[in-house]
Amino acid sequence: MLKMNRVIIILVTLAACPMTAVAADATDPRESDRKQLLQIFSEIVEGINEQNIDRMVAQMDENATVIWLNAEASRGHADIKAYYQRMVGTGDAILKKYNTKAKVAVPARFLGDIAVADGTMEDEFFPIRRGPFKLNSNWSVTCVKQDGKWKIAHLHLSTNVFNNELLDEVKQMVWYAAGGGLLAGLALMFGIGRLTRGKSTA
Repeated sequence: MLKMNRVIIILVTLAACPMTAVAADATDPRESDRKQLLQIFSEIVEGINEQNIDRMVAQMDENATVIWLNAEASRGHADIKAYYQRMVGTGDAILKKYNTKAKVAVPARFLGDIAVADGTMEDEFFPIRRGPFKLNSNWSVTCVKQDGKWKIAHLHLSTNVFNNELLDEVKQMVWYAAGGGLLAGLALMFGIGRLTRGKSTA
């Protein structure tokens, strides 16, 4: 009976070993990298919502490139800061502020010490000279790992140029203008008709 119990214990132990190996293999070898990348993502989003360009730039390589929503490119920390300060702030800036809710579409893909990720953003802009408006946009980012730390090397922002709130406003203005032109034309025709009838009577 004692020998039988020993055999059962050995069989159970052997059966558990492959399961342990599978569990170890299933562990994401990039888990630590993903945590760092998510921290960078969080810092960028918080920096945008705080209008804190220094917090954003701290996550970027010194030679990073940013392609903004207006398709303008900024290269390097100084250029990125100059663009942001020109667009957001006071004085001659276009925006008082803008907020975003960003999401990651899929987990980052790794090519050695290069990581690529993308996702979506729900942006709300507060212009200085008009009311606020919203845009849904997309983002993609390339990060590089140097000396054990990840930094953004390239950030690209884009929106749907064929279907967005600003285009809807333009379309609405066109319809208003067309309607106003039609009414003005009818009023002009009516006035000319009255003048014509008046002359005929005289």
